[in-house]
Amino acid sequence: MNNDRQRPARQLKQMNRRELLKLTPVLVVGALTLPAFNERLLKTGLDWTDRAARAFFSPDRLAQTFSKHELTPIEQFPINSYSDYNPENDLASWTLIVEGMVARPGQYTLDQIKALPKQSQNVKHICIEGWDVIGNFGGARLSDFLQMVGADPAARYVEVACLDDYYSSYDIESCLHPQTLLCWEMYDQPLTPEHGAPLRLHMPVKLGYKSAKYIYSIRVSNVLGKEKGFWEDQGYSWYGGI
Repeated sequence: MNNDRQRPARQLKQMNRRELLKLTPVLVVGALTLPAFNERLLKTGLDWTDRAARAFFSPDRLAQTFSKHELTPIEQFPINSYSDYNPENDLASWTLIVEGMVARPGQYTLDQIKALPKQSQNVKHICIEGWDVIGNFGGARLSDFLQMVGADPAARYVEVACLDDYYSSYDIESCLHPQTLLCWEMYDQPLTPEHGAPLRLHMPVKLGYKSAKYIYSIRVSNVLGKEKGFWEDQGYSWYGGI
């Protein structure tokens, strides 16, 4: 009986990521051609790919990095937004609100976050729309920040809210990944309003919609709220792994 339970996990690990991604359009087409079953089929497919992506995840598996000569010029870095929000009116009084399962909840200034060890990385930003670019991102590891605020080791999730009313949530393992940044810079310059000033998440191990911009609050928890993410609540994959 135990061997039967373990077999699906072993089978998932035998598939490579390229094969997994190839299944996604098949599932979508199937959902569209079977109207009576489309919602259930699509949800089943997304749940399966989320489980598979989590099986592939490892804190030791790093996203590919690139030289500065391979960077996409920032002028050619696409800007996706679902609203016309401009953060300029909120920058003067901005602080990052931290709550939930942390020893030191409260409001943290950008200078406090910048006091953490700075990391800079040239990595791919991959959009679910089908494009990708190589960008430079600078900031502090989210894992260092979570340690600073005393995140409970029993926590399972991190939820973020953004100034433009965007929101998302994440598994704690991805938040602790060494390439997940609380990012205040791109291309060695402060974030512009279009790219998420004053602070954004960047997660090269996940699709671009998981790299929330304009964040103003972080909640550490072991139970997800009803609202899991702006796009996720409209049917996108919650895990969003690549």
